[in-house]
Amino acid sequence: MKKTAFNSVVALLLASSTLAFSQFAMAHAHLKTPVPADKAVVKTSPQNLTLTFTEDVEAAFSGVDVLNAQHQPVAIGKAELNDKQHDQLIVPISQPLPSGNYQVNWHVLSVDGHKTKGSYSFSVK
Repeated sequence: MKKTAFNSVVALLLASSTLAFSQFAMAHAHLKTPVPADKAVVKTSPQNLTLTFTEDVEAAFSGVDVLNAQHQPVAIGKAELNDKQHDQLIVPISQPLPSGNYQVNWHVLSVDGHKTKGSYSFSVK
């Protein structure tokens, strides 16, 4: 009987530690909503990119690069934090984008200190 109670306590501790760890893993800032959207085809060049994350980010330690179909960098401005929404980076596009495919590479540091990165693509018609 004591062995069964001990095994139950051990199982409970393992389950609770697994749950606690999974909540920490989910604390990273992941890209929630990009504008233009992933795989979108837009009619005209956007004036800026808007990247909304799952939690607030530190703009000073975050960045965005845009590459054209030939993997050449596109001229963009510095990513800045939305003054009213600290989970959103706004990236001005310096010159209108010609028709073609574009890849957006991003990296952010969330306010809790976790780094994440990723990429998505869109096209200009």
